[in-house]
Amino acid sequence: MLLVATTGCGAAGAPDTSPAPAATRPAPADAVSGSPSPSSPPADPRPRRSPRLDTWTVGARPLPLRPNGFGKVLPTPRKLRVRRLPTTDLLPPPAGGRFQGTVGPVTPGVRQRMGRTWSPSCPVGLADLRYLTLTFEGFDGRPHTGELVVNASVAHGVVGVFRKLYAARFPIEEMRLVTTADLDAPPTGDGNNTAAYVCRTTRGSSVPSAHAYGLAIDVNPFLNPYRNGDLVLPELASAYLDRSWRRPGMVLPGGVVTRAFASTGWTWGGDFTSLSDLMHFSANGR
Repeated sequence: MLLVATTGCGAAGAPDTSPAPAATRPAPADAVSGSPSPSSPPADPRPRRSPRLDTWTVGARPLPLRPNGFGKVLPTPRKLRVRRLPTTDLLPPPAGGRFQGTVGPVTPGVRQRMGRTWSPSCPVGLADLRYLTLTFEGFDGRPHTGELVVNASVAHGVVGVFRKLYAARFPIEEMRLVTTADLDAPPTGDGNNTAAYVCRTTRGSSVPSAHAYGLAIDVNPFLNPYRNGDLVLPELASAYLDRSWRRPGMVLPGGVVTRAFASTGWTWGGDFTSLSDLMHFSANGR
């Protein structure tokens, strides 16, 4: 679980009372049925029609704080109960709609953008991290280019995972680096950034998190929240604790996301026994 300000990790917007949108994707969630082969090229253009998307300003309204520093857990705003927000492109989309995955070093420019999420005191040096760019399908049904920083030892396996998710048309809202701005932002409870590296300890301990080693990824955190007792993260995502109501972008047991990560030896936080961390996948079991 990454759980910085803009992922499960969430930022917030004002509650809305308009009706929740109807489902329009042909595969509404992390389907457990067979998916296309990762080697099969996606249809071009991929979308057959543009699905209806909502407007919501992520990070607009800070939450009241709990004594432990997290935001107050509030009911999910109606517009976010079936979340379909557009993707803001930070990088150019892939040419021709084909999956593209690249693995490269953490350049000085990438390092600068990471800000305080890495320092020389962290357990993994920059030389042992890799910067990935990955094609993903947004909730608009279109291809986008995301970015992750992960441990060099797992980089090519991660590319294979997201190749499978793209072939299966699993929707992802956002995939970008965690930055100092995220660390400094107040909790707003509505973020949904699929992210990997940030140097921090696990919650409530001094032990480095799997994210601090580049060995963990959180997928669609708002749609796959963390729960430990009365704490839900992101704090506005309680509507997604009901896993029987299957909505696009959810990670489900035996579904395409859990299968894709399992194929490269990663474990799922949905299988934890002491808490539920549905967004979280890790290469070291933590």
